Amino acid sequence: MNIQWPASTWLPVTSSEVAQQIALRDWSATSLGPLDVWPLSLRAILSAMLTCPTPMYLAWGPELVSFYNDAYRPILGYREQNALGRPFRDLWASIWDDISPLVDSCLRGESQQMVDMPLDLSRTGEPEESYWTFTYSPVFGDDGRIAGLLCVTNETTARILAERARAKADERLNLAMAAGNSVGIWDWEVPEDRVTADSRFAALYGVDKAMAAGGARVEEFFKGIHPDDRPRVEAEVAQAVRTVGLFSSEYRLLRADGTIRWVSAQGRSIPGPDGRCIRLPGVSYDITEVKEAELKLRAAKEEREFVLEQIGRQRVLTDPREILHRSSEALGRRLGVNRVGFYRLTGPDSICHEASWTDGTLDPLIGMQPTNHYGIHADTERRAGRCLVFGDSRRDADGQLAPYADEGVLAGLCVPLLTNGRWAAGIYLHQAAVRSWTEPEVTLAKEIVQQTWLAMERAEALLSLNRRIEEQDATIAQREIVLRDEFARREAAELQLRQLQKMEAVGQLTGGIAHDFNNMLAVVISGLNLTQRQLARGNTDVGQYIEGALEGANRAAALTQRLLSFSRQQPLEPAVVDANGLLTGLSDMLSRSLGETIVLETLLQPDLWAIKLDRNQLENAIVNLAVNARDAMPNGGRVLLQTKNVHLNGNQARALGMEPGEHVRIRVKDTGSGMTPEVLSKAFDPFFTTKPTGRGTGLGLSQVYGFIRQSGGHVSIRSQTGEGTIVDLYLPRCQEGAFQTPRDQAADVPLGRPEDVILVVEDEDRVRSFTVSALRELGYAVLEAASGTAALALLDARQDIRLLFTDVVMPQMTGPQLVDQAQALRPDLRVLYTSGYTGKSLETDDRIRSGGNFLPKPFSFDQLARKINDVLSRPPMG
Repeated sequence: MNIQWPASTWLPVTSSEVAQQIALRDWSATSLGPLDVWPLSLRAILSAMLTCPTPMYLAWGPELVSFYNDAYRPILGYREQNALGRPFRDLWASIWDDISPLVDSCLRGESQQMVDMPLDLSRTGEPEESYWTFTYSPVFGDDGRIAGLLCVTNETTARILAERARAKADERLNLAMAAGNSVGIWDWEVPEDRVTADSRFAALYGVDKAMAAGGARVEEFFKGIHPDDRPRVEAEVAQAVRTVGLFSSEYRLLRADGTIRWVSAQGRSIPGPDGRCIRLPGVSYDITEVKEAELKLRAAKEEREFVLEQIGRQRVLTDPREILHRSSEALGRRLGVNRVGFYRLTGPDSICHEASWTDGTLDPLIGMQPTNHYGIHADTERRAGRCLVFGDSRRDADGQLAPYADEGVLAGLCVPLLTNGRWAAGIYLHQAAVRSWTEPEVTLAKEIVQQTWLAMERAEALLSLNRRIEEQDATIAQREIVLRDEFARREAAELQLRQLQKMEAVGQLTGGIAHDFNNMLAVVISGLNLTQRQLARGNTDVGQYIEGALEGANRAAALTQRLLSFSRQQPLEPAVVDANGLLTGLSDMLSRSLGETIVLETLLQPDLWAIKLDRNQLENAIVNLAVNARDAMPNGGRVLLQTKNVHLNGNQARALGMEPGEHVRIRVKDTGSGMTPEVLSKAFDPFFTTKPTGRGTGLGLSQVYGFIRQSGGHVSIRSQTGEGTIVDLYLPRCQEGAFQTPRDQAADVPLGRPEDVILVVEDEDRVRSFTVSALRELGYAVLEAASGTAALALLDARQDIRLLFTDVVMPQMTGPQLVDQAQALRPDLRVLYTSGYTGKSLETDDRIRSGGNFLPKPFSFDQLARKINDVLSRPPMG
């Protein structure tokens, strides 16, 4: 069939039908992509395989896509029609259970070799008995990783069946010997050295039939044995006589016409009265055909092993000249030639000899040479891409190869190498003597040459790539600083976006919070005014007014602390959290902040499991969802905060993209306007918002989604227009331990001791006065300072100060700065920080809160007492 090959294909132009199928097929829709983007390693293996006469099969890539050569096609049988490009497992599904362990081991890098393995290939569609000797070798991609496997196989069914038949024949032979009616029978009378044999035995060994029938010396029969085998056979015969045992051997017979026949000989020693061997009868039969088949198979196996060994060696070499030199030497020694070399075209009519090997009989070819140096015929053949083979340059091609003979080359083999169908290089094998090249020798030379060319191209491509990488290193180094700065700016931008979202939520809640805070202040101011008026009249029964004022003040303080915690910039700090307690606390802030037209309900499951995540971020997420619910109900409605323990099975977890198991579900449900399917599909997209300009960044739900996923959970949202929205937060159950419950506020207040001296540092006079009075009321000895400088002077003067109780934010010298200098003077000094706001320094915030040495403002008398007692009972910070 005459096929017009695509001009751009890299496949070798051969008569291979499989190569033509590969070239003409559109691979764009496959995982491999078009031919011109296939990896160099895949090209190299395919090019070598397609020109190989031995059946070979390649499974490539994650799908183990099937390739093979023409010699492999008969093995496919009825599968051949759609075999090319199919996954290995699908193509050989009928024997996959037998070969899959071998495939798995090979893909882990362990080469596999099987000898005479029985496989039912059913090539005609019917079960069959067949045997195969094959190897599985891992093949590597351009990145050096295993990319598939290469199978080199040969069918051994004929040999196995022949050996089976031979075994049966041996059995029949033994029966025939016992009956005395066998072909090729001999009988050696050992003491007399007299061998009698039938005519067939005599003809086989080249002995006169009459002499054999009358009796001849054993030496006459030994003369017919091949000189290389005779010493071994004589020793085996002597061993059988000496031990009075069996004789069994296979050896060659050299006929008078120079032909060689293989025989199998078997005999049994017969002892005399003294126990010594007196007779050795036996038979010989011709096994030439079976032996030649076996030797041919062995030679083919050795040839495959040689090819695979060369492929392995070439694969680890990176220098193209080293690849050429070693491959030339290996091929030259294998075929027993005098010179092997490589050349490359440097122009239309000139070549350059680059690397060669010689055994010393012929000089190496070096330097430039015209393409027609060895005559027009050789030049024409090579330009046409045809292999030039000659056994006697003086007579072959009608004398047109005489230039070879003039230089002492009588036999040769030249394989041109093509690039895009044009002669680009070549490898030659030269012999100084006349030689008859066999077909296997020519085939082996072509295969090694093609493989060497591809290996050299791969090495040159790698060298070129390395040079480009080295050139790019400088550019990469120059851009490294720019990229690092860009990464830092991006992190800062992300942090700024998170803070923007938080502050947006705070801004949206401002009106409600102001209303709630004013109510609290009204209670405080009214209670204090009534107390002041009652005391002015001399009435001391003011307890109810004071309690009301304290309650309002405490509620205002709690709200302030929650807002500060909510709006502060801080990284994720996972901790064990009680979701019920968190929602209860948030509901106090949200109940009025959402507006008087919205009813906030909570439905909390008792004995709720603990979860582990950043508490502040979870509060942020709940507030965001509550604000979204409020905005969806401009005319009022209901918001439900609900918790529940849930166990997700495999199907439920897969539907949510989570791991199955125990989870806590936090639900935020509203009765608002709901979302259209289009809006719902974009709800979690960053910067997507349906709110008017200036009222939303579009970061709320996306930040909720990102935080919950980062915490190992999942967010589910359901909504219908006019029916409201349900948002479920699924968070994995925490098994580390239970969350801490609030301390019993009714417990006794711990009192102090006069010997415990406390230094209070506070720049606000009224706060300092209250703190000093409270500590003295508790029984402590107290010193006070309005600045860090005054505090250091007292610390230097008084060595009995046990505890430094300092504000964090002070003019001139901050609390942490004061502590650094104080502990340099007094390493054993205990420290307690206090502040209503610590600023934006995360480093400072982490430092003052570490170890529990922090008391937030405002604090009550009881809180102060417990915290002071707790710090004094622990070792110093230093």
